[in-house]
Amino acid sequence: MMRQKVTTVLPHCCCCCSRNSPASSSSVDTSCANGRFEATHDHDTTELESVQTASLVDSDERRCCSGDRSTVDADCRAGVGKNDAKEGWGRQIDFMFSCIGYAVGLGAIWRFPYICMRNGGGAFLIPYFIFLLLCGMPLFFLELCIGQFSGLAPISVWNVCPLFKGIGWSMVVMSGIVSIYSNLIITWVLYFLAMSFTSKLPWSTCDNWWNTGTCSSLNDTLDRSSGNLSGWTNYSSDSSNATVAKALRRMTAAEEFWQFNVLELSSGIEDLGRIRWQLLVCLFVAWLLVFLCLFKGIKSSGKVAYVTATIPYLFLTLIFIRVLLLPGAVDGILFYVTPDFPQLLNPKVWAEACLQIFYSLGPAWGGLITMASYNKFDNNCVRDSIIVCLACCGTSFYAGFVCFSILGHMAYSSCLPISEVVTSGPGMAFSAYPEAITKLPVSPLWAVFFFLMLLTLGLDSQFGMLETCTSGFIDEFPKYLRRHRTVFTAVFCAIQFVIGIPFVTQGGMYIFQILDWYAAAFSAMVIAFLECVVLSYIYGADQLYKDLEMMMGKKPSLWWKMCWCFITPVIMLTMLVYSCVNMAPPTYGDYEYPGWAIGFGWMIAMCSIVPMPLVAVYRISRAKGTLNQRIYLLLRPTEVWGPSDPTLRLMYSSSLAEKGLRLPCVGKDRPTDSTDPKQSVAINSEL
Repeated sequence: MMRQKVTTVLPHCCCCCSRNSPASSSSVDTSCANGRFEATHDHDTTELESVQTASLVDSDERRCCSGDRSTVDADCRAGVGKNDAKEGWGRQIDFMFSCIGYAVGLGAIWRFPYICMRNGGGAFLIPYFIFLLLCGMPLFFLELCIGQFSGLAPISVWNVCPLFKGIGWSMVVMSGIVSIYSNLIITWVLYFLAMSFTSKLPWSTCDNWWNTGTCSSLNDTLDRSSGNLSGWTNYSSDSSNATVAKALRRMTAAEEFWQFNVLELSSGIEDLGRIRWQLLVCLFVAWLLVFLCLFKGIKSSGKVAYVTATIPYLFLTLIFIRVLLLPGAVDGILFYVTPDFPQLLNPKVWAEACLQIFYSLGPAWGGLITMASYNKFDNNCVRDSIIVCLACCGTSFYAGFVCFSILGHMAYSSCLPISEVVTSGPGMAFSAYPEAITKLPVSPLWAVFFFLMLLTLGLDSQFGMLETCTSGFIDEFPKYLRRHRTVFTAVFCAIQFVIGIPFVTQGGMYIFQILDWYAAAFSAMVIAFLECVVLSYIYGADQLYKDLEMMMGKKPSLWWKMCWCFITPVIMLTMLVYSCVNMAPPTYGDYEYPGWAIGFGWMIAMCSIVPMPLVAVYRISRAKGTLNQRIYLLLRPTEVWGPSDPTLRLMYSSSLAEKGLRLPCVGKDRPTDSTDPKQSVAINSEL
């Protein structure tokens, strides 16, 4: 058997080398003196695998090779053992389903069709798919790259440039805030689902305790052939059908069920009213479902994704086939896809197409980095990015056919234009669609199908956001949290549940809208812009391409580099400016929010932006040396960044050392005043 001695110069470390030397038949001699690591490997497949699965199994152990010596010694003594190594996907298909489920959320049901309709119908698809190529795919691919290469969650992954580690904290904060109110949507779905197990849907009639005198039920139908309106006899019969229907259409039975039964809506955010105990129970069940699917990490959520990512397509198809048989459905589809090309001259159409791509794929939220961190190192993330992006955008497009076939039938039944039966937001899912379901034969069965579909869509997105939060903390503090993942996940879900209680009061809908309006208004675009700038210009697009070559065996197309360096950041900056200029306060129907509520919304928006400058200031204050030295070192990768595989890590560290990107660590008591970039000052291990 051939033996070859490989000597690689690594930064000075304390005890990682000797503690992590593999106990196998391959001979590995380690020496930490003078920062050298000498290893002799037998070129045997079995023994090489033993070396590759040896040390540095998680980010905490990698931290042993950077920073404050006294801190490092303590970390090494309390290090994480082999059994606490970061897990991975059982199969690569788990990752694909999880990504698709994460990106295809409830917005595909109520936001995309509405945005498409009001921006030129089929013509909207032109800028939509242009921005998919210029913005959506590059950002998606970029996040998969850095997550898969480092095997780190959104916070720890920014050890690639510690000065901007606040980007990771912003991702976690933003996902945490959004997960609070997005679980409220799952709460509403569970309530509707429970009410669907009956012989007659409660929102199909106007004889319930919550109905008003202006309620119009399924029985109040229009006889299109005679032009007479049964059930609405207080109006002149010589008026046109459309005029009479428009005048009379105050609230349908489904709308009143939504407003006065589910929400019991108060007069405004100033009056939160009492807690709706039925919704409180559903909120608890929603968080319990999320916990049960996540408490074992991606091993459990990856298997759940087989169901939650595929069921929506089955239910969508079943509903689509049934609705196509109803009168008016084809008119709705034609309204959806017929292009209005003059709309392409309107800048607002292009802006909303770009923003919709952003919402469709979910970059900058941290979920993609989190899921990619569990991938195998050599996974083809270019292929995955293209497949998942096309699947997500294709799902939104397909959902539009289902939505507008339903709305077309509703317009036919009520003699109203399609544009006047379309609403945006939760009202479309919990008012318009339930009303349409009442017109189907065996409507309770279709209601169960529909709300099960919404449940799976909501849970998938919730898995991604919660996993982002929990994995972010666990990877950042592995010594304390990795062994207690289940307990930490339970505590985190319990805290989120308590924070969400005000949302199930009678005024909870107003709080929901404020958070939905402001929580990710600017931070997502700021994060996406900084991602491109930091990784393309500070870490370096060329180095990033070398990292990708190490992962996949070849460099990707230059197209990605052009997007990361120029096209995508320019688009993100433009959209950020556009959003700032055109940002208007939200309204709920005719209700206008008071000034203090708008101020609260802006505070929520700042919560996920402030961590970026705060963490930068904190890092600078904790580093050693002159200000220029601190900033210089904080713009360079720490020892936490890089492949988790020890063999690949040796190669990677050596290549960075040759370029001066990875600087040798010195002891805590050995600062240097040298301005030579190849000489380092001591950096605290928390970098």
